[in-house]
Amino acid sequence: MGKSKTRNQKKDRLQANHEAEETYSAVPHTLVFHRGQVGKNVGQLIIDIRKVMEPYTAVSLKVRKKNVLKDFVAIAGPLGVTHFNIFSKTPTSINMRVARLPKGPMLHFQVTKYCLIKDVVSSLKKHRMHEEQFKYHPLLILNNFGQDGMHIKLMATMFQNMFPSINVHKISLNTIKRCVLLSYNSESEEIEFRHYSLKVVPVGVSRGVKKLMQERFPDMNKFEDISELLMKGANLSESEAEQDEEHNVTELPQVYSGRGNMASQQSAVRLTEIGPRMTLRLMKIQEGMGEGNVIYHSMISKTEEEIQEILKRKEAKIKEKEERRKKQEQNIAQKTEKKEEHRKKSLEGIKKKRAEAEEDSEVEDPGAQDGQGADAESDDEAEYYRQAVGEEPEEGDCMFPSGKKKRRSSEKSHGPAKKRKLSPGQSLKDRGSKSPGGQHRNQTGKKQQKEGWKKSRDGEKSFGKKMKPTGKAFGAKRAGEQDRFGGKRRNGDRPFKSKSQKGKMGFNKSAGGRKQAASNY
Repeated sequence: MGKSKTRNQKKDRLQANHEAEETYSAVPHTLVFHRGQVGKNVGQLIIDIRKVMEPYTAVSLKVRKKNVLKDFVAIAGPLGVTHFNIFSKTPTSINMRVARLPKGPMLHFQVTKYCLIKDVVSSLKKHRMHEEQFKYHPLLILNNFGQDGMHIKLMATMFQNMFPSINVHKISLNTIKRCVLLSYNSESEEIEFRHYSLKVVPVGVSRGVKKLMQERFPDMNKFEDISELLMKGANLSESEAEQDEEHNVTELPQVYSGRGNMASQQSAVRLTEIGPRMTLRLMKIQEGMGEGNVIYHSMISKTEEEIQEILKRKEAKIKEKEERRKKQEQNIAQKTEKKEEHRKKSLEGIKKKRAEAEEDSEVEDPGAQDGQGADAESDDEAEYYRQAVGEEPEEGDCMFPSGKKKRRSSEKSHGPAKKRKLSPGQSLKDRGSKSPGGQHRNQTGKKQQKEGWKKSRDGEKSFGKKMKPTGKAFGAKRAGEQDRFGGKRRNGDRPFKSKSQKGKMGFNKSAGGRKQAASNY
């Protein structure tokens, strides 16, 4: 029996939670926040408006500077938010926007006057405000919104949808603890916003009986009988009980919380203002989330022709935007196709090159390779001669052998031809002494050197000789100085010894140093 009871209790609890979630998701929810800098007082007004919209609002909503309206719209859907109440401040006025999600419309109000909760409570002698009142949503009362005008009907519909609707036949009176009053003034075109706390007291009972019901026993020393207290109510001040009239007296259909509030009995409904107060003026109504057409404007009135022209411009802009978007999509598709084609072509080219390289490596022609190597070597020698001497090589010169000699030289070295470079201490004369036609090279080198001396005498710069500012050739011998690699040396000069290669002789100071240096090169 005990297990079955616990199971039934769990089922009932789950069913109640499920129904509560469905009920909670079915009612409208409102987010109250600000945009831009609003100041301390307007910030407190936003907190007070959140208090009014409880429990179906985010009381501790935090807004960052980086947040934009799209961020709030994005989170509104998953959270079940249906309305936005947005406050902003300009140097001249305070504005409030009320928007219906997700497609609008948006109503723009100007807050001409406002008063905070703390100011209202401080002005009252007795105030009734406790946490139990904010567990249930307030009752909405609209006054004087039945006038003609599209904007008035739209305002009434917007305010009605911000608060949960009530079913008169099923509602419990104990859930009605507060009420919000919106009164429209047709002359000034302003809306008065008020927030009240509800209290129900029985009617037709003397003040003495009310005292007894409230468990506050009066002083009965002067009474001879208890009936005097019930009939006269002596020793009770007039301020202890308010005078109720016909406008606030009604017959209760249900039992209401409080002593003496019975069903089918006369009771008085009393309102105590708890704030905040606001005086609103409608400025304009706009389609969408503040980006659509202006349906109504209190300051500007347009003719039908102007409205049609504005609509045509908007349609043209929308079409242009759509065409631009389609064109961008086509361009992106073409670029991706071109990239894919280029990638395929490059891959095919790589494959072809690899196949050709493999074929060349498999089939070789040694005779052709020897001839090509000899030609390449002769071309390198001729190019070097042109760069070093500055003239074209003579035909039949032994430096540039042709025919059989070229082939012999190519047969000796089957490897690729390398360019020969002059070392820092080597001249063209020294290089010519190594080659097979060394004598002829030395002779031609002497001729070229003599010609270079002749030109330098005329004021021109000779090949391989750097000129100092004084006009003397760089590296020329001075009086009383011998060769660097042999003979006498100046005071302070020391013989150069190679440190990198141990066991080998460096440059000696003897006269045979030239031959030894040449052989080292």
